[in-house]
Amino acid sequence: MLSVTAVTVLLCLIMNIANFVSVDAGLTGMLDVICENQGKLPHMRPGERPDVKPGGQFTQETPYSTRFFVLRYDSDGNLIKANLESIAAVTEEDIDRFLVIAEKRGVGYGYTSGYKYRVVQTGEERYMVVFLDCHSEMRSTMTTAIISIAAAAVCIALAYVAVVLFSRKAVDPVVRASERQKQFITDASHELKTPITVIATCLRVLEMETGSQKWIDKAKAQTEKLKELVNSLVTLSRMDEENAPMKSEPFPVSDAVRETAESFAELAAAGGHELAVSIAPDIIYNGDEYAVRQLVSILMDNAVKYAAEGSPISISLERARRGVVIRTSNACEFMSKDELSKLFDRFYRADSSRSSEGGFGIGLSIARGIAEGHRGSITASMDGGNIVFTAELR
Repeated sequence: MLSVTAVTVLLCLIMNIANFVSVDAGLTGMLDVICENQGKLPHMRPGERPDVKPGGQFTQETPYSTRFFVLRYDSDGNLIKANLESIAAVTEEDIDRFLVIAEKRGVGYGYTSGYKYRVVQTGEERYMVVFLDCHSEMRSTMTTAIISIAAAAVCIALAYVAVVLFSRKAVDPVVRASERQKQFITDASHELKTPITVIATCLRVLEMETGSQKWIDKAKAQTEKLKELVNSLVTLSRMDEENAPMKSEPFPVSDAVRETAESFAELAAAGGHELAVSIAPDIIYNGDEYAVRQLVSILMDNAVKYAAEGSPISISLERARRGVVIRTSNACEFMSKDELSKLFDRFYRADSSRSSEGGFGIGLSIARGIAEGHRGSITASMDGGNIVFTAELR
């Protein structure tokens, strides 16, 4: 609709500009003819063929249908001669007003109160100004403009109605397919929870009966990963819904970010990473506390998993003009802008920086959904040898 509206408005604008330019050219040509004939229109003898003048088609009736008057004056503004024979709307009492207009304009063309005029120098300190009545032309131009604007408005309205009526039918299959896909993910995830729980329970019972075995440990680890994947899919499916379950209430975001980040301190230390936490104190943010904690947890988990060996990890929280900014940084192999933009795609894992022992490639997708759910955004960038994730929550 924006495209249709823009094209329609542009078409209307071009037509009206072209119409005005055409009318203006005709008036200019007529003024030139009068000035060239020393303030008069040339008369044609009966039977003489029309001559094409700069002002348009010049006929025998033109001198009788054209309304104009001529004023001659000196450089001091003193009237020398006035010719009002070809106009009835202007009297001698109006001459002074038109003289002031001509003097102020100087040599050239201009418009004033339904007249187009031209000032020419006829001699040393001598001037002539021709005022051509253009009320009917301007009225016609204005009428054309009003009609074209009204027609454009009607066309835009009709196009909008057509788009509303037909686009719904065209998009409806896509919408239904998308909804079915979301519903399938949600239903499948819920259906998988039961067998996963049963498998985990059976493994624990088996471990109690037979003792600890590496095969049972591997099965339990894979079961936990499968459980984590199902929970992540449910979370993504809920975020895709139009009315995502995102609460909005004031909470101390400084405390929430600090507590969540510090819970990864031991895990980071176990991997040989020093954790640097820089949190602006006493910030109150209006949003979903659980979702914000989950966002921080995803970023920290991502940093701990993929940080270069022995490199430090940092997380910071600062107040922004609107909302807050959460930023994490850790050393990693260089990644191009194209790879960085794909990090937030579902199930994407860059070969150079993601190992098979990592996650499923959907954590950052959830982080993006949380940021967008708070009317914000999340980006990834390279700063030297570090990758920096910046989440802006508004």
